[in-house]
Amino acid sequence: MLLSVRAGVRAALLASAAMLPLAAQAQTATTDAATPAAQDDAADEGQIIVTGQTTPNRPLITASADITLANRELIDQKAPRSTADLLEMVPGIFVEATAGAVSNNYSVRGLQGGGQRFVQLEEDGMPILYGGGGADFFFDQDLTIDRLEAVKGGSSGVLTVNGAGATINFISKAVNHERPEGAVRFTGYNYGLKRADGYYSQPITDKLAFSVGGYIQSSPGVRKNTNDYAGWRLKGTLEYKFDDGGYIRLSGKGGDMKNAYYADQPYKFTDGKPGSVPSLDTQFGNVGGRAFSNIAVPVSTFAHSSGTREFNYDDGIVSKTWQARLDFEKPISDSVTLFGHGRYLDYSYDFNGLFPGSGTGNAGLTSAVNYLTPGATSPINDLLTAGQAAFPTTVRFGIKNLRTGQIIGSNQTALLNALNGNSFLQRTTLNHDAIDAYDLGFNVGGRWNFESGNFKNSLTAGVMYYKTKRDQDQSATASVVNDVRTNSDVYDIVALNATNGVIGTLSDNGLVSYGDWGAGIRSRQDDSLSLYVNDEFSIGDLHIDGGVRWEQDNATAWDGNQAAVNQAVQPGTAGVLTTVGSTWDGTYTVRKAKKKAVAYTVGANYLITPNFSVYARYANGFQMNNVDAITGIELYEAGVRAQMGRMFSGSATVFRTNFKNQNYNFADPVNPSVQSNINADLRTNGVELDLNFRPINAFSIDFQGVFQDPKLVNLAINGANQNGFEGNRPERTPARLFTITPSYKLPNGLGEIYGRYKYIGKIYADAGNGVALPSYGVTSVGASFNLSKQLQVSVNADNIFNVIGLTEGNPRQGQTQAITDGYFYARGIVGATYGGSVTFKF
Repeated sequence: MLLSVRAGVRAALLASAAMLPLAAQAQTATTDAATPAAQDDAADEGQIIVTGQTTPNRPLITASADITLANRELIDQKAPRSTADLLEMVPGIFVEATAGAVSNNYSVRGLQGGGQRFVQLEEDGMPILYGGGGADFFFDQDLTIDRLEAVKGGSSGVLTVNGAGATINFISKAVNHERPEGAVRFTGYNYGLKRADGYYSQPITDKLAFSVGGYIQSSPGVRKNTNDYAGWRLKGTLEYKFDDGGYIRLSGKGGDMKNAYYADQPYKFTDGKPGSVPSLDTQFGNVGGRAFSNIAVPVSTFAHSSGTREFNYDDGIVSKTWQARLDFEKPISDSVTLFGHGRYLDYSYDFNGLFPGSGTGNAGLTSAVNYLTPGATSPINDLLTAGQAAFPTTVRFGIKNLRTGQIIGSNQTALLNALNGNSFLQRTTLNHDAIDAYDLGFNVGGRWNFESGNFKNSLTAGVMYYKTKRDQDQSATASVVNDVRTNSDVYDIVALNATNGVIGTLSDNGLVSYGDWGAGIRSRQDDSLSLYVNDEFSIGDLHIDGGVRWEQDNATAWDGNQAAVNQAVQPGTAGVLTTVGSTWDGTYTVRKAKKKAVAYTVGANYLITPNFSVYARYANGFQMNNVDAITGIELYEAGVRAQMGRMFSGSATVFRTNFKNQNYNFADPVNPSVQSNINADLRTNGVELDLNFRPINAFSIDFQGVFQDPKLVNLAINGANQNGFEGNRPERTPARLFTITPSYKLPNGLGEIYGRYKYIGKIYADAGNGVALPSYGVTSVGASFNLSKQLQVSVNADNIFNVIGLTEGNPRQGQTQAITDGYFYARGIVGATYGGSVTFKF
């Protein structure tokens, strides 16, 4: 049933919102007509919207943009464990869904991985966050979400902010003005996830109705963990319908969620194939555990008056939100409609993440003997040198396990080489990053529709305003020495006498450095105003679109200054480190900038037959970056769309993408407190396919994929051209990416069984293309059973063949990475997981 719904979706007359930012308004609209090809048993599954068009009731086959749709049933079939999982449903989006439920990376059409730029996540037509990045901290799909709509390129850069590459719009379930309805769902997975979802809506009067929904959950995360992370999200809506078809809607939402976070971990490489390090399983291993709870890190007293800041792995990522929103639409004549949307979001997160291999990179992954032997081979040689000075009678150094108290001296090589079955120690950075912010947004305007004979025109114009402020505290980023195993232990470095008696402690409860990533205090404010207009007209079978948006951003950046002389640690602090490292001195460097830019696009579609069309599009957009330079994107695309009744529907698109002046910072691998700057152009040529075959009513095969050739051009690091990088593939970007989903409907509407194969092509860990991470394919299976009209049971299993797949190397190792002695840091997918849900509708 699910894929027949999809075919109906593709072929139906897709009733559009007034504009991309107004997609939410169409929740109250109805779809009264469908193309003949869509008249099957699934064609009328609720109203259908195309994000990125401004003409009401425009068929998808006539669209001049690259559009993807997924209704509630397709979302349930995907069985997403995170927002990133949902983004995998959009061809051309590469998702690195390996960080856990949140803080994942996604990129579009050849842009290097590791970020979230040019892709705007929206809820009901408004950005979750103005800047785009970090939106998955504060949004997760649940039963209140009806469908996903996506547009890549095209009008995306005109009809939203900071989304020139793609807009992914999550549309809420419409408030029910006709009758009460509701649903509850209970979900569980073998790794320990327990979740309960609920939704309820009913009319209050003939014009007023409400809905409420959300979820609660508890989960240790997909990798082995020593504790659970729990939380909740809740959303409520009250809607009044006007007699003329307009509406006014008041809604609110809030949440308090904890989630696990995973960064890189060591892998063993043999002939280019990744595998496990002994005691640390590739598929479910996790160095995090009890040893990383409640660690007091010395810090500048200007950042924290006590002189310490606590890192607590047990908290993971704590995301808190509350939002109030008001939407309205009011026709003032048969052809003119006014609209308005506004929301205020208050949000924060407290991020406690472990980053093994940061700064020291692969050099920090070495034997315990090397760690304790003074000289260039020791990743803590500076600490050993300071220890020798502090304790002149030192004969040798050793490690002390902070959990067991066991002491092993550097002369006990047999014990050190047997440590955890792999002999390794590593340096792990404790990244405590907190954000406290607000995001205010408005979008108001109107549309005018005109029709005469075979000429139709829809003109939309409006104003967007966003004001946002983010205060960030990333002070007290420090590193510890720990072993290489799941639930690893942290070690103190100790000075020993001839009999291995402790004469002094060099580290501070395992901490071997403070202030690793700079002073860490900063704020950003944006005050953005956009004016936009989008026109779509058709003459017979020819459809032409064009739009333009002008944005001005008054941006301010406050960066905490580092003291010329680092502040001393508080009295009584253990170890030989005398300062807190990079020290905020209580002052800021303030930068202000008024940035202006224009995005524009033009596209055309010609309907050759009722079931076959061709289209082309050019778009030129940009990404605002606060006070930093605006980055640009230029997109060319052309494609065909076709449908043959129930047997086939699909599209094929060729594209060229030029990313201009891509600029970002990365930590210098030699001195992590120093930020290096990379600037480059990226050019990508590719082909995108979205196809559905249905040889018989009960069986379907869906294929989505992108085949592209992304290249780096004019790359410079810290202003110096890197000719050796010319023509390289951007880091963490695959050339091939596709998904195949066969599905079989059980007889008599009893349900469906399906499989899914996802292929990720080879990627490079670095812009220098020194380390290639191999391609991999993940196989998943699932089934849904309709036990009654009200009761449904769904089961699914992911990565059933336990494939090893890596989505990134070590981003903090630099742009020229290498595998050292067969070992390398990377972040990978997890092994086989399975579970299911029970849903009761009423």
